[in-house]
Amino acid sequence: MSIGMKGENTIARIAFGAAAALLVFGAASSASAGFGEKDVARMHSFGGQCHRCELSGRKLIGATFTAANFQEATLIGADLRGAELVMSNFSRSDFSRADLRGAELVTSKFNGAIFVRARLEGLEAVATQFVGANFTGANLGGGNLVMANFSEAILQRAGFADADLTRANLTRVAAAGANFSDATLMMANMAHGHFGGANFRDATLDRAKLKGGFFARADFHEASLRHTDLRWTDLSLARNLTQAQVNQACSDSSTKLPKGLKPKSCNMRALVIPAPPALPAPPATPPVPATPKYIAAPETH
Repeated sequence: MSIGMKGENTIARIAFGAAAALLVFGAASSASAGFGEKDVARMHSFGGQCHRCELSGRKLIGATFTAANFQEATLIGADLRGAELVMSNFSRSDFSRADLRGAELVTSKFNGAIFVRARLEGLEAVATQFVGANFTGANLGGGNLVMANFSEAILQRAGFADADLTRANLTRVAAAGANFSDATLMMANMAHGHFGGANFRDATLDRAKLKGGFFARADFHEASLRHTDLRWTDLSLARNLTQAQVNQACSDSSTKLPKGLKPKSCNMRALVIPAPPALPAPPATPPVPATPKYIAAPETH
C-alpha cells in the first residue's frame, strides 16, 4: 500500500524543511516574552526555543515553525491557519479552540498537547507524534494523518470524517463517540482502544488491528473489513455489522460478535503488515544562543 501522491509531496517537504532548518536560528525568550499583537502579526518564521511561550489568541496565519522547541506553550484560540510546524516540539502545549485548518504538523511532537475543540480540518500530519494528546471535540476531518501516532490519546467526540489514517497508531485511545465515517484506517493499529459509540460508517479498516478493542454501539454500516484482525475484540454490541463483513475479516472463538453472527478464520499471513517506508530524520533543535533573540521574516506584499 503506497502512501499516495499527497503523502509523497508531504515527505518531499520534510526533506526541504531539514535544509531550511539550518537557516532559521531565531530564538524567542521564555514565557515572559510578551509579544504584542502587532509584532506577532509581522513575524513569519520561528526557530530555536520558546519554552512556555504565551501566544493565546495571536494571529499566526501562515507562520513557519522549523526545528523549533515550543514545549508547554499556550496557544489557546490562536489563528494558525495554513501554518507550518515542521520537525518541531510542541509537547504539552495548549491549542484549545485554536484554528489550524490546512496547517502542516509534519514529523513534529505534540505529545500530551491539548487540542480541545480545535479546528484541524485538512491537517497535514504525516508521522507526527500525538501520544497522550487531548482532542476532545476537535475536528480533524479530511486530514492527512498517515502514520501519525495517537497512542493513548483522548479522542472523545473528535471528528475524523474522510481522514487518511493509514498505518496510524490508535492503541489504547479513548475514542467514545468519535466520527470515523468515510475515513481510511488501512493497517491502522487500534488495539485495546475504547471506541464505544464511534461512527465507522463507510470507513475502510482493511488489515487494521482491532484486537482487544471495545466497540459497544459502534456503527459499522458498509465498513470494509478485509483481513481486519478481530481476535480478542468485543463487537457484541456493535451496530450494523453483517456476516458478510465478518467473513472478510479474521476472527476466532475469542471474538465477541453480535447475536447470530459467527467468527471466520483466515490465513494468518494476511495479518502480516509490511514495514512502512522510511522518512527523513528531523535535524536536532538548534542550540539556544547566549543572548536569546527573535528573528522574523520581513513583511511581504
